[in-house]
Amino acid sequence: MDNLITGERIADLLSIKGIDFEQKKMFGGLCFLVDDKMLAGTYKGGVMARVSPEEADLLAEKPGVSHMIHAGRAMPGYLMIESEAYEEDEALGFWLDKCLEYNPKAKSSKKKK
Repeated sequence: MDNLITGERIADLLSIKGIDFEQKKMFGGLCFLVDDKMLAGTYKGGVMARVSPEEADLLAEKPGVSHMIHAGRAMPGYLMIESEAYEEDEALGFWLDKCLEYNPKAKSSKKKK
């Protein structure tokens, strides 16, 4: 699925949920931040999702989902979700809910001054 279309879907679902978010171009796609923390993003035709590291292994067992690999190593708490695993808005909403559930516990991406 196209990164731009997926990005629009993510933005629409976050808006419907009443979530304040920031959108940035990162990693060759769009990243969505909530409270200065990376929530999810479009990446290589799929969705990169930041979820609870404790729940990541279980979620990675779902079809079309794997651990995010960047620079040759797995990134704890980050999943790569292929388009077939979020074709329906309900499925994309599930992944965003998982990201939003973890977001308050996640470390801020913002650089300290």
